[in-house]
Amino acid sequence: MASESKTAIYAALLGNLAIAVTKIIAASITGSSAMLSEAIHSIVDTGNEILLLLGLHLSKRKADIEHPYGHGRELYFWSLIVALGIFAIGGGLSLYEGISHIRHPEPMTDPFWNYVVLGFAFVFESISLVFGWRAFSRKKGRQGIIEAMHTSKDPTTFIVTFEDSAAILGLLIAAGGVYFGHTLNNPYFDGVASMVIGLMLSLMAAFLAYETKGLLIGEGYPPQTLRQLRELIATDKGVERVNRVLTMFLGPEEVMLTVELRFRRELSAEEVRTAISRVKDLVRDTYPEIKRIYFAAESLCDDDRQKEEEIEHSSTAIGL
Repeated sequence: MASESKTAIYAALLGNLAIAVTKIIAASITGSSAMLSEAIHSIVDTGNEILLLLGLHLSKRKADIEHPYGHGRELYFWSLIVALGIFAIGGGLSLYEGISHIRHPEPMTDPFWNYVVLGFAFVFESISLVFGWRAFSRKKGRQGIIEAMHTSKDPTTFIVTFEDSAAILGLLIAAGGVYFGHTLNNPYFDGVASMVIGLMLSLMAAFLAYETKGLLIGEGYPPQTLRQLRELIATDKGVERVNRVLTMFLGPEEVMLTVELRFRRELSAEEVRTAISRVKDLVRDTYPEIKRIYFAAESLCDDDRQKEEEIEHSSTAIGL
């Protein structure tokens, strides 16, 4: 899955880089505000892909003393920076360019090159979207698009897909602004198209920032998965009761699990250690993304302190 996400990012990066250059050339020739906004859009998208690749690279670093749980959340941090960049640079500059064009309208010259560039961009954005959608749809399964974005723990999949979808919509808006502005000899259409693109980018950025924020501050499994995990642990013969099950994503494919449970009181300390090993194997066979498992044993009874201490010594804070 990680390789597919990286392939989708590289495809989007190359496509946006080529498109940005051609849009800048077309905007300088024709003086189209909407085309310049689209050029800004493509430049921002190119930078975003670079930041996502940086996040993927940094998230793969091994754990160290200062970061004992690894660097998986680097990806979430850079994804949030991408969302803020779309809002501040993409949305902000497009709105500014649109307002400026409306306040100081300039007649558009021959829009031929605008249409050529827009058609060229549409083809390449569509190819990029195919790569992004392929990676996203594998992760999405039978979920709806918005639901899959909300539940996904790998922001690269839905950010690339969202960006490419917004880019295609932006191209259509820009084409409409160029066409009506030239046909009706009214440059205000071009400025309005630029403002619409800016608003669209701002809304998209707000949505992406909201989704990424939850991952950055620490999301766990949804309630349904927690219930299934609790039921799975309770099936072990050495477990009498499962109290709390806490999870946290340390990265798209790495989850930390903490289980508070009560072992059967007739078990010896050695049998508790064996039960812990069984539970670990059972959990990891079913949920391979759970890399770290910690146990906290509930107190058994007041008149069995020695046994309780042995069990706590062997089970509390045991994890890999």
